[in-house]
Amino acid sequence: MRRRFAAAVAAAGLLCAAALAQGEAAPAPATPPEHVRTPDQTFLTFPEWYLVHSPAEYAAYLSRSGHPSSFPLFSHIGQFWQSYAGVSREIEKYPFNGGYHLMVMVIGVSTTVEYGLKGLYERTIGRLAEALRSDESVPEEQFAARYAQAYVDFIRVEPWYQFDFWQQLRALWSAAPTGGPNLVRRWERRFALTSELLVKEGYARLIKLGTQSLYDAPKPVTAVLLSAAPQADPQHPDYQPLAVAEAGAPVLATVPRYEAFTAYSTWLADQGIDFRQIAGNDGEVVVSVLVPASWSAASVRTLFEQPVLTQPGRKRVVFAVPVARLAAELRRAQASAGQVVVEHVYDF
Repeated sequence: MRRRFAAAVAAAGLLCAAALAQGEAAPAPATPPEHVRTPDQTFLTFPEWYLVHSPAEYAAYLSRSGHPSSFPLFSHIGQFWQSYAGVSREIEKYPFNGGYHLMVMVIGVSTTVEYGLKGLYERTIGRLAEALRSDESVPEEQFAARYAQAYVDFIRVEPWYQFDFWQQLRALWSAAPTGGPNLVRRWERRFALTSELLVKEGYARLIKLGTQSLYDAPKPVTAVLLSAAPQADPQHPDYQPLAVAEAGAPVLATVPRYEAFTAYSTWLADQGIDFRQIAGNDGEVVVSVLVPASWSAASVRTLFEQPVLTQPGRKRVVFAVPVARLAAELRRAQASAGQVVVEHVYDF
């Protein structure tokens, strides 16, 4: 028995050596199990990230001195549920991901309540107080624009419930005097902002407790299998190889997750590097782009489209593309002279 086993091992070694001598590529390194995520998560991540895209649109709208009463909150509720229905149809072939669906439902219902109440208020009391002020924006409206942008900048990287709403409330009452012109509008804005910040601070604490008890802390990085290693770049210090690769062999590494994954993906694609796997998956990955309303996608599978409601003539196109073609699509967007803006790559 031992002799037969030794002979088999020797024969296998000779076959491997012969294969390498004939120029056959070494097998690709396997993604470590702790870095593997299920293939449905790239789809389910979109509705979660819509609740970043929506506040980002709101913050940009306020920065242009847009009237809060005219922001299409109710339409944003519709877009969220449209996106959730769209991705749910796409993942019917996969096992049901109860934990992720629960999370999406919780944030979806809470946002629906928030946007619904805020929309009703802004279109009644808010619109009336807005009409009573002079043409110039009041300090509280300027604060609201700064707070909205600070919130968006934060949730691009961290969970929303980690945001310091209490600090924003203190800043609201200390940053500007309570007297001056346009008192009706100013005090109405203070009431609206104070109510929002107090409710969100309390709700964030509840969500934080529930999240800590139900979910493990997610990994902040995503494992990627690449066609080659990139050139070192001090502006992308978080690229980390997981193993030493032979010349010409695929490279296994980690890059930052969430918002930074889009930037790192574009950086890798710009160097002519292609993806073989993302988080252990070689199927489809979801991407959203912002494009002119007349634009159509010929080389990808479109899941759904949404108009950018505060930018007439612009739309969001959400599509799925095989992981192996992701870098090519990113390069195509880069070559479009600004016509196609990659909004996000949803990295499982």
